[in-house]
Amino acid sequence: MKLGIVGLPNVGKSTLFNAITNAGAESANYPFCTIEPNVGMVSVPDERLDYLRDMYSPKKYTPAVIEFVDIAGLVKGASKGEGLGNKFLSNIRMTDAIIHVVRCFDDENVIHVEGSTDPLRDIETIDLELIMADMEMLERRIDKAKKAGKGDKKYLHEAEVLEKLMEHLNSGKNARSYECSDEDREIIEASELLTIKPVIYAANMDEKTFSGYETNKYYLDVVKHAEAEHSQVLPICAKLEQEIAELPEDEKGMFLEEMGMKESGLNRLIKCSYSLLGLISFLTSGSDEVRAWTIVKGTKAPQAAGKIHTDFERGFIRAEIVAFDDLKACGSMNAAREKGLVRSEGKDYVMQDGDVTLFRFNV
Repeated sequence: MKLGIVGLPNVGKSTLFNAITNAGAESANYPFCTIEPNVGMVSVPDERLDYLRDMYSPKKYTPAVIEFVDIAGLVKGASKGEGLGNKFLSNIRMTDAIIHVVRCFDDENVIHVEGSTDPLRDIETIDLELIMADMEMLERRIDKAKKAGKGDKKYLHEAEVLEKLMEHLNSGKNARSYECSDEDREIIEASELLTIKPVIYAANMDEKTFSGYETNKYYLDVVKHAEAEHSQVLPICAKLEQEIAELPEDEKGMFLEEMGMKESGLNRLIKCSYSLLGLISFLTSGSDEVRAWTIVKGTKAPQAAGKIHTDFERGFIRAEIVAFDDLKACGSMNAAREKGLVRSEGKDYVMQDGDVTLFRFNV
């Protein structure tokens, strides 16, 4: 999974990126301190995988990973190349989802590129740049579909669908908010649009307002906006997350407890991302390796096997599965087998989050 972190300059993007990846991206109080996209790989925390590691003492421990890309601050005119915008837009195109950091705090010591704090204005500024880039993309797709339609009428339908979407974008609305049939949605999703990507709005607050974020007027504005387009909002304090990231591992839990936080912003962001993209994890275990595999919710057993190796899917026979909670309650795989909790599942089985799985195949 690849997540792109975007936002106007000086809203806390690089501070948040530093905190969640410890990658040391430059963070400075002026625009365009981030030019090349910084990339950081983060392991997905999973207590179930830790339990299996303790159970098997494997040679290799492989958690799921998320790739975070810190994309330089966009400004008005980015779709026309302002502020190196075209390069930044191409970086966004390569991501699965967007984390849009919006500033939800007042601080006269931190320059805002627009001169004041207004998260809805900031969201609209970036949205419009992405919409304009999408409209350019759609113009090319429509032209191509119309030409192809002379030989195959199915392309005429594609052109019609994209023209209706163009009208929607032209009214200043993003592709996420466009209502259409599932069939037409497939056509739109194949168009590589920026504003079709799922979004998490990271409402970045200062330490003073974060403790009572439910009453932060800027945060509430972002929530209202997100609900209208079926996006998600994550209240966060990037500065606080950076402090947590710099602590020794054994002190982090104590610090979170003192701050009245159940878990770090990183953990909440990961859970939010999985939920947004409809992802789950199944687990494989043994003395060689304990590993988490990320799949889309609804994936059937043979396709899940294909995540490990194409031969597993091609020669799929069955999947031997035990729910993690059942395995933990029994204490061992043998005990789970004796109680009949290890099931044999076929090609139509839909994988569940936390399935501890052994695939049987023959090629």
